[in-house]
Amino acid sequence: MGTILKIDHIKKYYGNKSCLTKAISDISLEVQKKEFVAIMGSSGSGKTTLLNLVSTIDKVTAGSIVVNGTEITKLKGNKLNKFRRDELGFVFQDFNLLDTLTAYENIALALSIQKVKPDIIKERIAEISGILGITEILPKYPYQLSGGQKQRVAAARAIINKPSLILADEPTGALDSKSAAMLLSQFRELNEKNDATILMVTHDAFSASYANRVIFIKDGEVFHEINRGNDKRNVFFNKIIDVIALLGGDVSDVI
Repeated sequence: MGTILKIDHIKKYYGNKSCLTKAISDISLEVQKKEFVAIMGSSGSGKTTLLNLVSTIDKVTAGSIVVNGTEITKLKGNKLNKFRRDELGFVFQDFNLLDTLTAYENIALALSIQKVKPDIIKERIAEISGILGITEILPKYPYQLSGGQKQRVAAARAIINKPSLILADEPTGALDSKSAAMLLSQFRELNEKNDATILMVTHDAFSASYANRVIFIKDGEVFHEINRGNDKRNVFFNKIIDVIALLGGDVSDVI
């Protein structure tokens, strides 16, 4: 299928020699095209730092990160901005929609910046909104939408320019259980039908069970990983819980 993301022995330290914090000690992993991968770990494990490094929000102390053939750890200025715009899609816990724009305009913004023709924008939005079930709410403003609807609009915005990699940071954290299940099902549909490659950070075993593979981070290193294979989601969920128990986590904290 081809490697979309290659992380090679990255380290991330904060502070100085007298007070050094190792957020990531040494992590190497790969994500293949069309994979849906979840990253799990307790608070302070390094999972959010890892996502920040892949998303170019933060810089590695050592090691390299390659996304779709580009070593992002060496990018600066306009090249870095162009890379973010063209290669990455972001889905945040707090939606980050622009209140003065309709749902349609929020989704279309990334393509408008790239000077894509209006008829192509309309065609792409029609396709994505159909998959995510948001066609009827496209004329509405964010204040008129529920949390689940806002997150699905945010997801549409993230994938509308067909990025190499979609990064999701606790995407269900602000949603009720019904909205969370709907969003995750639609993430899986995007992965299976639109070949979207998704890397999702979550503390929630229920959310992680929708992925094809779960990588567990502990103390800034990869602790373990499991593949869903042909397992049904409930079976995979139980396997995730078993690993969480090995991590020393409290199951009640992650359900």
